[in-house]
Amino acid sequence: MKVAFIYDCAYPWVKGGAEKRIYEIGKRLVMRGHEVHFFCLKWWGGENKIQRDGIYYHGVGGKVQLYKNGKRSINEALYFGLKTFTGLDDDFDLFDCQQFPYFPCFSSRIHSQFKKIPLVITWHEIWGDYWYKYLGKKGFLGKMVETLTTRLTKHHIAVSEKTRQDLLNMGIDNIELIPNGADLKKIKKIEPSSLESDVIFAGRLLKHKNIDILIKAISILKKEYPDIKCIIIGEGPEKENLKGITRQLNLEDNIHFLPFLGYDELIAHMKSSKVFVLPSTREGFGMVAIEANAAGLPVITVDHPKNAAKDLIEDNKCICKLSSIEIAQKISELLNSNKIHTFYKNYDWNNITKKIEKYYRTLNG
Repeated sequence: MKVAFIYDCAYPWVKGGAEKRIYEIGKRLVMRGHEVHFFCLKWWGGENKIQRDGIYYHGVGGKVQLYKNGKRSINEALYFGLKTFTGLDDDFDLFDCQQFPYFPCFSSRIHSQFKKIPLVITWHEIWGDYWYKYLGKKGFLGKMVETLTTRLTKHHIAVSEKTRQDLLNMGIDNIELIPNGADLKKIKKIEPSSLESDVIFAGRLLKHKNIDILIKAISILKKEYPDIKCIIIGEGPEKENLKGITRQLNLEDNIHFLPFLGYDELIAHMKSSKVFVLPSTREGFGMVAIEANAAGLPVITVDHPKNAAKDLIEDNKCICKLSSIEIAQKISELLNSNKIHTFYKNYDWNNITKKIEKYYRTLNG
């Protein structure tokens, strides 16, 4: 098969769940004999079209700022939607367009109809009424675009059971559940980092990730564990604010900020830590939770209706309210316990790739 993935951000230049999903599935499809193309913004230098790990990357437009005032840029979404419309210049067996940032789904739909190519939309989360919180009064536009996107094709993939249920509640059926995963064999081979820590977080530094709550939890724990060490890995619009909170709470010796790291280095830091905390109130899946658990860590996350990561964790003792006090209590319990509840084993990228390959084939007869 000749498959085209469509998304504005591309791994390894931009690190996030959707980017990693396309990369991991894409390179495995190549190894299984398929031709894989990825249409995205041009995050690299040099030619507009390059090949990496067998995947053909097409830079349909120059890289632009993803966030404005801490929120995803609407101009960037419109820009990539337009560039997608003019950039899908080849014949494929199918398009797999990620739902975000919506407008490329409409461009892909036009190409799909004109060339009679199946269009799959992969859904990482449904925002629904959250749009009003994100955009205020303009939220109705976001919600309308999201709803219209569900009507562009009959072929939908949901990366989590929560997202599948949300789509069903919107009147969409014919949804294939194909989750995200982790490279379990690779994780097993990576050695721990020499930089040890007690608590670790990794991800984009955005408001809904609630890393400020984690920092306040570390401040509480410092009374019981004066030398507690926490590593926060990632970049994002909240970084300077988080560093400011760290200084205000006199935690410079306890909390260490690191930029986004290569995959091996990230896993190495996880393996040299004791507890992974994901205090996010909005996760379409929570791939990093799978990776942390596969690296041998218990994972703490919060009980929130928009947090699909909580569905991964079968041990309710690791799920708590969004509260610095409760998170501190959970961390303390786990630091004093050797019990690690594992849930990662069903999320191997090799098996997930076989599942999506089988699904793609049903669309091509």
